Amino acid sequence: MFAAPLVSSLVATPPLRRLADTLMIRHAHIRARQLDALDVAQVQKATLLQLVRRAATTRFGREHDFARISSVADYQVRVPLRYYEDFWHQYWKDVYPHLEGITWPERIPYYALSSGTTTGATKYIPVSWDMVRSNRKAAFTTTALFRHVHPEARLLTGKFFFVGGSTALRPQADGSRAGDLSGIAAREFPDALRPYTFPPLSLALIANWEEKLQRLAETSLNEPITAISGIPAWLLVLFGKLKQLSGKKTIAEIWPQLRLVIHGGTSFEPYRHVFRREIGSERVHFCEVYPASEGFVATEDPRYQLLRVIPDHGIFFEFVPVDDLDRSHPPRHTLANVETGVNYAVVLTTCAGLWSYILGDTVVFERRTPPLLRFTGRTKYFLSAFGEHLISEEVEKAVAAAARVCGVDVVDFHVGPVFPQQPHLPGHHLYLVECADRLPDPRRFAQAIDAELMVLNEDYAPHRQGDLAMRLPEVRLVRAGGFAAWMKAQGKYGGQHKVPRMDNSGQLTARMLEWFQTHNWLVPEHPEQ
Repeated sequence: MFAAPLVSSLVATPPLRRLADTLMIRHAHIRARQLDALDVAQVQKATLLQLVRRAATTRFGREHDFARISSVADYQVRVPLRYYEDFWHQYWKDVYPHLEGITWPERIPYYALSSGTTTGATKYIPVSWDMVRSNRKAAFTTTALFRHVHPEARLLTGKFFFVGGSTALRPQADGSRAGDLSGIAAREFPDALRPYTFPPLSLALIANWEEKLQRLAETSLNEPITAISGIPAWLLVLFGKLKQLSGKKTIAEIWPQLRLVIHGGTSFEPYRHVFRREIGSERVHFCEVYPASEGFVATEDPRYQLLRVIPDHGIFFEFVPVDDLDRSHPPRHTLANVETGVNYAVVLTTCAGLWSYILGDTVVFERRTPPLLRFTGRTKYFLSAFGEHLISEEVEKAVAAAARVCGVDVVDFHVGPVFPQQPHLPGHHLYLVECADRLPDPRRFAQAIDAELMVLNEDYAPHRQGDLAMRLPEVRLVRAGGFAAWMKAQGKYGGQHKVPRMDNSGQLTARMLEWFQTHNWLVPEHPEQ
């Protein structure tokens, strides 16, 4: 998460660590000032034209007349929006894994495996050497913006703990490798910086997630951890193991030097209170990142407490209003002309050969200069089975509000519709909720969710009026560890895998409920049970 030139020796002695940290702060201030001074529109235009020139001789470049593109408008006329499936079937499937000269000029050394949460199929996302460098620059920007505001957090006097996937990547026929993006990043981490990070490669290689978490907990107990990054749900599992092994009550007692928790992959609001309680120190800061297997989008700028788009690391961004996404020629905005308050679908053109690729995420901009946004959900993750038009962000906020009202800590949840079985009985939303320790009264929790959604969404309240179109949500409590067990049963345990939060069809929700019931993971609805 920092620049390799800061250090030049594998012997990370205390004096060298202090020197490295001082240099890191200096570089952090330089990077922050550089970002603030950028002409974002010009940088993005230059980025796009550079990508177009690099790929002009590829099959994709020839088919889309890249040689004649000299502006953003030229590009948007020639290159339509595409989903992953379009790239796979039209360009990659017949030659995979050897994609050299197809959508990117150079041989692709890595493929990031994505769980394909919107389609159910595994995605093989190309990761070029340019993308490896792009991700490195984005990681440095994350720590630079944090250190610019918090120079007192002496991160390099200890170690960064990366809780990610295995570096034991799967060999492909052409010599490339496939696996978790976090495993690819760990494999390509500069050797000069390894003394400043944890875990060592011998532990990072472990593929079995249960074994890996246990070993990580055991070996990190006495490490000087100053920062940790990972998906919130898995960090909580690790924290539980650490406390069990050490007998300590808080993570701050185990790692007194901890100053930074970097989280991403899912909304942090339902987790914020439980993280603060588990860590037990106000000196630890939380930092959100918005990475994707396809490319790094944004990182939190502590000065604004919002996600800031990184415009200068080899990715060109477009934003399409979600309501227009299914039109044949939807409006395509850039960082030069996005509007605040509009729910946009994120579209990427990258230095790994993705061209106007619909990422599947939705965001809302809060500010144009600098470009600051909030992650609001997925283009295919929404609830509108009854016309209620809820997006992920609203559901996340409602669950967090219900947890506060009931005085509990939510570890994970999933929600989907239950359709009416009788004509006179309307449908409702079913929430499967796992809490850390104390359990709420399910009906009170449901009422709190309901009340918050009525405030957040103007379409929701009319549908709930008089229970005519929708009944009160139903909450079923899941025993501790239930969602992790379900993920394991799906073959998606650990690494970058996340519990799918919303299911508009209701089919996944029904399958999850049945699985929890069958395997005795549901808390009885009544005490006498």
